[in-house]
Amino acid sequence: MSLADTLTAARTRLGDVRLEFRCCNTDFVIRMTGYHSDVAAELARETALSLEAELDAFDPESAVARLNRTGRVENEHVARLVRRGLEYGKHTDGVFDIRQGAVEHDLKAYLRGDQESISAPFKTGSVRVDGNRVLTETELDLNGLAKGYIVDRVAAAAAGPGRRGFVSGGGDMSPPTGPVAVESPYGDSRPLKVLETDWNVATSGGYRRERDGVDHVYDPTTERLGARHESVTVVAQHDCLEADALATTLAALPLSDALERAAAWPGLEAFVVHDGVFRMTEGFDEHVA
Repeated sequence: MSLADTLTAARTRLGDVRLEFRCCNTDFVIRMTGYHSDVAAELARETALSLEAELDAFDPESAVARLNRTGRVENEHVARLVRRGLEYGKHTDGVFDIRQGAVEHDLKAYLRGDQESISAPFKTGSVRVDGNRVLTETELDLNGLAKGYIVDRVAAAAAGPGRRGFVSGGGDMSPPTGPVAVESPYGDSRPLKVLETDWNVATSGGYRRERDGVDHVYDPTTERLGARHESVTVVAQHDCLEADALATTLAALPLSDALERAAAWPGLEAFVVHDGVFRMTEGFDEHVA
């Protein structure tokens, strides 16, 4: 083998790969360096798209859509999300409530312009998980968990000896391998903060998807629609699913409640943009470059 062939083979084994694709109605990026990073990145992309097909409530063939249509489904990923969702419902006193699938569908249809009002009522109902089987009396909203869960699973699929990298799904990110910017909700090119952290990152708020003051965030305890802040960025030690769920929860809460809940949550720090003012929990600065 010539020297050029040897170098080409080495680059293939020890590459630097960046994959970009659409998933969960947002831009996903997989960045991998190291041994067989091209193969690992492609496996990670396939994992993301496979999970999206199972968890997209707006795809009538997905497991989540079947659950909402029939009240039952047997699927390991849906069961994991429902378990975690029920836990967060308890720990957030019902602010994070997966039982609001009808409200979620109405909100998304309104934001897309498919309908001119939001009429679905907030509901309660029994939800049970037995192994991989989920039974529900009401439509479920798993969107506050699904993207973070997919990021976690994709990062796990890409991991391996001699490789390092990260996965970004819109505002949700596995522990980054370098500095990452917190995007301004005002359209400025300059980031609000630059993070350097080995925790998971998620951002929520109304500035990305909004129509007439309404966005995708809601608080079922007050039946209020719309985020209370321009943006909320959290870093979570546990996983990206937790970061995703808690960014959504904090976005729905009044400022003092959001900061108090974030400060009390183990392994969580938060940065909130509210009426143009930046507020953060005491330990957030430790994750800023």
